[in-house]
Amino acid sequence: MKNAYVIGQISIKDETKWMEYRNKVPATLVPWEGEIVFRGRLSSVLSGEHRHTDTVVIRFPSLKALNSWHSSPQYQSIVPLRQAAANVDLLSYEE
Repeated sequence: MKNAYVIGQISIKDETKWMEYRNKVPATLVPWEGEIVFRGRLSSVLSGEHRHTDTVVIRFPSLKALNSWHSSPQYQSIVPLRQAAANVDLLSYEE
């Protein structure tokens, strides 16, 4: 199987709500064998334009696991908190 990745491009609106959301995400990953590979804050834009300040990369063992996680009731239950906390663009990639 090929690994699949979620890349989140993030602009935080409410730091307190964002921290609450971030703390809840890892438990939603466990059933799907998801792993946070990277979380970071933008240092600089070296070329082009970029509107977000933060990025997260999450690895899954397959695209099916990624999609199952994203549509799961456990993850979907915290989406309203994410929407209140930040503007987030989520993208999926497969190796």
